[in-house]
Amino acid sequence: MAGIYIHVPFCRQACLYCGFHFSTGMQHRGEMVEALGRELVLQRDFFAETPLPGNPIETVYLGGGTPSVLDASELETLLNRVRTVFPLQDDVEITLEANPDDIGPERLQSWKAAGINRLSVGIQSFFAEDLAWMNRAHDAIRAAGCLQEMAAAGFARYSCDLIYGYPLLTDDKWRANIDRMIAAGVPHLSCYAMTVEPHTPLEHFIRTRKSAPMDDDQAARQFRILTARLTAAGYEPYEISNFAKPGCRSRHNSHYWDETPYLGIGPSAHSFRGDIRQWNVSNNALYVKSIAAGTVPFEQEHLTPVMRLNEYLMTSLRTMEGCDLERISGRWGNDARTRLEKEAGIFLRTGKMIREGSRLVLTAEGRLFADGIAAELFGRETD
Repeated sequence: MAGIYIHVPFCRQACLYCGFHFSTGMQHRGEMVEALGRELVLQRDFFAETPLPGNPIETVYLGGGTPSVLDASELETLLNRVRTVFPLQDDVEITLEANPDDIGPERLQSWKAAGINRLSVGIQSFFAEDLAWMNRAHDAIRAAGCLQEMAAAGFARYSCDLIYGYPLLTDDKWRANIDRMIAAGVPHLSCYAMTVEPHTPLEHFIRTRKSAPMDDDQAARQFRILTARLTAAGYEPYEISNFAKPGCRSRHNSHYWDETPYLGIGPSAHSFRGDIRQWNVSNNALYVKSIAAGTVPFEQEHLTPVMRLNEYLMTSLRTMEGCDLERISGRWGNDARTRLEKEAGIFLRTGKMIREGSRLVLTAEGRLFADGIAAELFGRETD
């Protein structure tokens, strides 16, 4: 199994909080689409050194940026190039990230015709004042309307994003956002606490006191509300930020948490293959120029066994399945397992973690401290 991620680095406008690589200038969009297609060819042997070379691709994910700003013909061109270069599973999951303002009956049908069978929609909130504060391109009416249009178009698989933990969001408004998703029957939700990324407008506004800082207590409280409400409605909290109805998990996102190899295409895109991680240059002009010359502009690092162990701890503890001690002893030896069991004791005693057979699983309370707990359990290169 393997996945392909294609980064489309264009947005109509810059959201207040976004730290991803993108450009609001689209005058070179055609050149970028052409370069993305060329990189797919240049990277055709990326999976050759994986344990199962030649296996069909299980997932394709078009992200960004906002890939829904591309014309349907441009999206179809990219996906046809993927099909030409890589073998795809018959039931391949092909996801398109889309903003509500790009969604409409005609475009939904054109996306389906191109082979897209899953959408990830950045709704974020159903409240007009919140969307305006975030500088989102859509309004509250469009946020609600796109849910009805996706259902009418026959998209059975889609996900919606919500954000919590920002100054305008009261607990009552947060409950209303969640309940609206539940009432609409949304099969998958990705819900994120607002974070302050460096060099974003939000970081500048907080630093210059034009916006209140984020409140950790508010974020923790709203995370508890989120988990309780969605779990009661039948959603699996299968990863800290991701909730799915049974059978509706994101197969592509799951690749990032279970060490499945994936190839990233486009400026700033990351790739992973066993003990190698690489990332493309985060500059559109340099990326296009390098690809035109037949070279993929990336940096690369080789992961040591301890780095691989720590990444496994960081990602697995975010999931409802948790960290598998049998897997650790098989991959990194009994000493690593013994050390981990000993150091996990404090979290087991304080109720932040439970043991289920050979697995260490964070409790609902422990998930609030997932990154810190993982860091405390990290192996060290001198071990």
